[in-house]
Amino acid sequence: MKALALDGKKVSAQIRAEVAEGVRAAAARGIVPGLAAVLVGDNPASAVYVRSKGKAAEEVGIASRTLRYPADLAEEELLRSIDALNRDETVDAILVQLPLPPQIRAARVLEAVDPAKDVDGFHPVNVGRLVQNRPGPRPCTPAGIMELLRREGIGLRGTRAVVVGRSDIVGRPMALLLMHADATVTVAHSKTRDLPGLCREADLLVAAMGKPGFVTGDFVKEGAVVVDVGINRVTEPADLQRYFPGDEARRAEFEKKGSTLVGDCDPATVGARAGRLTPVPGGVGPLTIAMLLANTLALATARRGG
Repeated sequence: MKALALDGKKVSAQIRAEVAEGVRAAAARGIVPGLAAVLVGDNPASAVYVRSKGKAAEEVGIASRTLRYPADLAEEELLRSIDALNRDETVDAILVQLPLPPQIRAARVLEAVDPAKDVDGFHPVNVGRLVQNRPGPRPCTPAGIMELLRREGIGLRGTRAVVVGRSDIVGRPMALLLMHADATVTVAHSKTRDLPGLCREADLLVAAMGKPGFVTGDFVKEGAVVVDVGINRVTEPADLQRYFPGDEARRAEFEKKGSTLVGDCDPATVGARAGRLTPVPGGVGPLTIAMLLANTLALATARRGG
């Protein structure tokens, strides 16, 4: 069998359209949602992400701005900037782009963000709300995955789910959201014994460990739903042949750019066993930005009584 794609682009477009409609309705009540992104340093990937998020916000009518700081910024200066954004009534949502430079403690910065403006849901208060399944902003990538599964008609109640990866950004909140949806959830990681065997028990497998092609067909139960969160750039021709044998479009892209993207799953072997599979790119990535927009609108309406 060959897995059917879970189309993140399609679902992302649906969410963006709904957010745009919600922003127009808010504007009619005098509310213009405001998103502020904080970028420290010159990490090229971070700059691309922040730019794409700002563009997406503007496309749906959200007022967006980016505060850029040099890599040698002192932690106290960043905290003062966060405090100013907390007090700025035109800002409803604050995004601190990670990673931060080594002299800045990310945990301290994220905790300094007003929980009512915490668009990523990383503040300890909002993490606690997620644990208790109380209202609050959810981390964008796991929330986007939940929307994808819901809109694609993939039922979760009673299913066996395995999440590979235990990061605060994806793995742990993903497991909690699945648990709240009545799935039976196991969180696996690099120290898990017989990881392939455990994963083969899953009706739903979420790969979120940041290792290109780590999950192979041996990890996948026939017909399972597989969500690939990874976005990894590969530059070796041998990797192109391994992950995309016979894929002429990928070969042409590789020859043009000198690289291509692959997820945490080996698309060739996983795609041969899974029933549904998110592509990379075009799967989870667009959903993350869509949910950032949805969270911004929700925070604005909650703060301003909309």
